[in-house]
Amino acid sequence: MTSLLWKRFVWFCLCLTLSTPPAWSAGGVAIPGYAPAPGVERSYRVQKATETDMSFWFDKPGASAMTVRGAFRQRMTVLSRDEDGMRVRWSLTADLPDGIAGLADSYQMNLLYRNSLTAYGTAALELETDLNGNPRDLSGVDQIVAHMWEVAANGPGGVPAAGASAARQSGVYDIIAKLEANPLQIVAALVPEAQLLATGQSYQDETMDIGPASTTSRDEDYGGVSVPVTSTWTLKSTDATARTATLSLSEEADAAAFSQSQQPAIANLMTGFAERAKSLTADQLASVKRASKSRSVELVVSLNDGSTLEASEIVTVEAGGTTLRTYTHILREDMPASLPLPAVLTAKDMQTPDLHIEPLPSAKAGPGILDELSIPPAPPKTSQTVAPDNDGPKAIAPVSLEVKSAKVVSAPTSFGSELDIMLTPESAAKFQDFTQAAVGEITQVLINDKVVIEPRILTPITGGHIVISEPDSKLLQDMAEQLTFPEAKILVRLRP
Repeated sequence: MTSLLWKRFVWFCLCLTLSTPPAWSAGGVAIPGYAPAPGVERSYRVQKATETDMSFWFDKPGASAMTVRGAFRQRMTVLSRDEDGMRVRWSLTADLPDGIAGLADSYQMNLLYRNSLTAYGTAALELETDLNGNPRDLSGVDQIVAHMWEVAANGPGGVPAAGASAARQSGVYDIIAKLEANPLQIVAALVPEAQLLATGQSYQDETMDIGPASTTSRDEDYGGVSVPVTSTWTLKSTDATARTATLSLSEEADAAAFSQSQQPAIANLMTGFAERAKSLTADQLASVKRASKSRSVELVVSLNDGSTLEASEIVTVEAGGTTLRTYTHILREDMPASLPLPAVLTAKDMQTPDLHIEPLPSAKAGPGILDELSIPPAPPKTSQTVAPDNDGPKAIAPVSLEVKSAKVVSAPTSFGSELDIMLTPESAAKFQDFTQAAVGEITQVLINDKVVIEPRILTPITGGHIVISEPDSKLLQDMAEQLTFPEAKILVRLRP
């Protein structure tokens, strides 16, 4: 995230001389400070895509890579502005804008985003920002957090959740704790466009020359590891008729420090692919343990009011033998597009995961997916969705899961014990696929044909862990012993 102090420093380094906007002068191009008109609603077309490549870990072609994309139309109004900052309202929707190419079901981000809006219980956010537009505070946090606690307690649609273990499995408590510790994560989850637009906006007038690059550096925190990031800004061109300037930003994280920050996630990934990891050569193992992160941004800025009219961003993360690349394009609807769109954002035919995503009930719902993972989860191998039955609704096939380990541990958030079950890598992928398809549904976990828990799936469950809470530790120990026998399996299905 771009801090206010760093943003000022970047623009200071870019500045050659201060002058009054907007004009071309012998000293360069004058770019005005951001001065939006209060009370005017601006609409933005937003297109996003995420490409995940895990071909290093998979032998089967097509099982290693997938693309997920979304298209949105979000609206922003500056409610007020003074010398200290601004108050901004974003009106949010998951609906596909008119004229989007391709089938609606190829825009799976929209379905996930709709569930996220339902989970947070809001379709609008009011932000306090600095004069660049960087979010620094959020109104209504207490109501959003209270809504999520209610979801955790009652389950989607008001149906009681099947025990605290179900909420822990789905990560609801972890998400709530993160939001309470840093409410701006709500902004990052629901309206990341605010931060990207702010990247091109300065709180004061600046003068720049076309061509010369300016480099600055800062530190970012990744799980307690300080990672130096080098940023290079360039004024690429101007358009006197449209009264715009096009800037580029290139960022690179220090490879050694970033690799260090990603080692816990890489270790988890290697655990999930333990058999494959055992066969790695020394060079392959060294490659897996390296990580890198880069960011490329192009921005079209108005020479009338200093606002960002268009932005295109590509972020690439490579770690643990995987590559995750995200694309974002934002265009203010009253302006013509001038930046090229990556092909992935408009492609009619592309490889997408075969997911069946059910909308969560609008009254009370579980949380959607937050893209906060450094390492992407393994993509689904097969679809869990089958043809509609005679009653109409789609069915989700049960899955039989193989157990890698099972042990009784102390419950971390309450008195008592839990049975911690770790699945094999193949079963972990099947379980993730099943829970992805079963979001919002009540399921059953069976051991030796006996139902032991009935959790409602609030978010896809990654990592291959199943946790069963039970006050009777002897009963848990009996189940653990049953699961240690060769060929021990667990059946997971929708509740009949």
